[in-house]
Amino acid sequence: MTTKLILASSSHYRKALLERLHLEFECYSPEIDETRLDDEPATDYVCRLAEQKAQTLSDKFPDAVIIGSDQCALLENQILGKPGDFDNALKQLKAAQGKTVVFHTGVCVLHAAEGIKQVDDIQYSVEFRHLSDLQLSNYLRVEQPYQCAGSIKSEGYAACLFSKMHGDDPTALVGLPLIRLITMLENAGVSVV
Repeated sequence: MTTKLILASSSHYRKALLERLHLEFECYSPEIDETRLDDEPATDYVCRLAEQKAQTLSDKFPDAVIIGSDQCALLENQILGKPGDFDNALKQLKAAQGKTVVFHTGVCVLHAAEGIKQVDDIQYSVEFRHLSDLQLSNYLRVEQPYQCAGSIKSEGYAACLFSKMHGDDPTALVGLPLIRLITMLENAGVSVV
């Protein structure tokens, strides 16, 4: 019998990333409170949310392998959330000019029936160029990244914002670190290759 694989997410970006692995899976949106706890470090925050997303669906799918993931952007010890609109996105991008933003992507693979729970934070950093308000506005009009952490939609036009990128897994920047996820899935009994 093949173990059911569940992606605990409504993100079409995470769904598209997981589809790259050519695995059969289903997506379900977990309903959790994503409010950050007082003084919660970025690593703890994204790992807690990734685990909560997976755990929330484990009652409905107790025999499934469930993937949860969450992401935040960290600029000088301040978490940049999803901007929601153009003005907030422009403020975020202006604040990042010439600085490094570290993206923390928490990922959890849970197989409750087997007592397997793996949680990790994969980090990826980007160094921002100095750009004019007009250039930043052009990027925002093209990408409209208002539901993306730190106003960065890295799979598209965002490369124009960066002078340098650093990390072990570029898919972590999009929201689901496939390199780490493959190992976690294999540890949970899901063969990827």
